[in-house]
Amino acid sequence: MKSQFKTIAKYQYSAEAEIIKGLLNSEGIDAFLSDHLTIDTDPIISHAIGGVKLRVPAHQEAEALKIMASLHQYSVDDQGQTITCANCHEAKLELFSTITNLKAFVAFLIGFLFGTLPFHTRYKYRCENCKTEFPIK
Repeated sequence: MKSQFKTIAKYQYSAEAEIIKGLLNSEGIDAFLSDHLTIDTDPIISHAIGGVKLRVPAHQEAEALKIMASLHQYSVDDQGQTITCANCHEAKLELFSTITNLKAFVAFLIGFLFGTLPFHTRYKYRCENCKTEFPIK
């Protein structure tokens, strides 16, 4: 049996999914969320159940993906100015976290074992154009 709905995106928490769902609904697409109530009740299990799923009717999938493709968030500094790549000066950067040293790894393990939020995380930017990675200044 062919599925009537398609999962077009997955999110770790429901807040971002609700925003995108609202945008799609305002554009006439019947979007809905699944597993958001479970994750709102216990956010720690988000990865275990595959996150909050944003679903749309199969016949509206292409239109929904087109709308979502036009929404890409890029990084800005504390003053709201767009951050550019140190190598090619392109403004299409994404922020990601990484565990790069022993201190970060030990902090991750302690946080994992005691169920606390990470208190030591390194962040870097990655350029979509040239794939250069560089740290936050």
